[in-house]
Amino acid sequence: MAHYDKLVFIDLETTGPNPLFDRITEVGIVEVSDGKTSHWSTLVNPEMPIPAFIQALTGISNSMVENAPTFPQIAKALLERLEGSLFIAHNARFDYGFLRNAFKDLGYSLRCDVLCTVKLSRKLFPEEAKHNLDTLIARHQLQPSGRHRALADAEVLWQLWSKLQESVPAQTFTHTLNLLLQRPSMPSNLPHDCLDDIPDTPGVYLFYGENELPLYVGKSIHLRQRVMSHFNADHRLYKDMRISHQIHRLEWRETAGEIGALLLEAQLIKELQPIHNRVLRRQRELCAWQLRPGANGHLQPVLTYASEQDFGGAPGLYGLFSSRRKAEDMLRGLAETHQLCLATLGLENRIKADKPCFAYQLHRCLGACIGQEPAHLHQARLEAALHKLKIRTWPYGGAIGLIEEGSDRRKDIHVVHNWCYLGTVRTKREVNALLKKAPNRPAFDADTYKILVKAVEKQILQTIELSNTGVSLAA
Repeated sequence: MAHYDKLVFIDLETTGPNPLFDRITEVGIVEVSDGKTSHWSTLVNPEMPIPAFIQALTGISNSMVENAPTFPQIAKALLERLEGSLFIAHNARFDYGFLRNAFKDLGYSLRCDVLCTVKLSRKLFPEEAKHNLDTLIARHQLQPSGRHRALADAEVLWQLWSKLQESVPAQTFTHTLNLLLQRPSMPSNLPHDCLDDIPDTPGVYLFYGENELPLYVGKSIHLRQRVMSHFNADHRLYKDMRISHQIHRLEWRETAGEIGALLLEAQLIKELQPIHNRVLRRQRELCAWQLRPGANGHLQPVLTYASEQDFGGAPGLYGLFSSRRKAEDMLRGLAETHQLCLATLGLENRIKADKPCFAYQLHRCLGACIGQEPAHLHQARLEAALHKLKIRTWPYGGAIGLIEEGSDRRKDIHVVHNWCYLGTVRTKREVNALLKKAPNRPAFDADTYKILVKAVEKQILQTIELSNTGVSLAA
């Protein structure tokens, strides 16, 4: 393990979970340096009311912090305590993120290597299901002086560290710490601290090359972890190595959950056309088979394109396909499997109308081409063969909102119409503004359709029906 002048076991109490809006109410530190241990703690006036449920959880009331110092008043002394230390906390991204944000607001920069005791416990004891602090206290027979107060919880972390050093073989303990503290090999064109602010929340990340060329768009429910995986020193994936050499800038956009991340990723890839996102790029020839009445009055497959009609509302569509060739290959495969007639399907030209198709001569067609199989039976078998490819018709009278809530109480409204993603907003006013500027027929996208069908039909998210004049809860 790298040498650190001091270990700092730290815990914060806050007014809530979001470092952008909530504030610190208490700081507790156990500092270990040169074999000596010291304790330090202070209440902090957050300059905002503490929610009632937070007061009940921590025991810290508004009256207790009324005369406490504000964060700007303790910032310099606290920063001196943390500099040069190994920052050790439970769910460390939470505590470190709060402090980084608070220091940043004051023009200070926090630079510490960070160790999370949740991750440490998971690595050392992978067979255990739970690693929250109460579970670790019971598992390792720790002796807390209290709970949900900053110094008491910091003291528990120091006890846990000491217990692990006694019970875990030294080589195993050191090896695990080295793994957890290993930093990714940063691309030469990125600043060394550019990963420090990335949250470990759901969202989308974007890599840009020279002259702001879009390189790659990705998504994850754990943004920080996923972005760092691109820069592992061994570069297991050739694509990651190429990106690492080309990247000049990165950015990220948080979402409430996975559905929002999937929708935003698909949208940004179509808009930006990043050079390393080939799978989800726009499918310019998006097409589907549509069953339409033929000359004999029975339904026949006709290839239609998303540019010609609204795939979200059109009936009798089967697909989706990125090209005519793929659509015809699929239909030929179904014809062979189900002994359908290629001539009747319009995939084979016959010299004479009364002659059987080639597949009939090979006993691969039941004779619809020469009237041996009734047309209505051939049509029924065709519809049965196509059933799994049926495109769902939009089940609502207009646009809907899919409400996705995050663990940090963030609430996103994904606005959707005819299986087309119009955007994500946070308020009713933004919903109405988005609907008013939406195009009459948004571009239909196969990837977005697949995401939304799963979300809507499996009722993964709460659904509300929308209109241009307001928002009302769906029945």
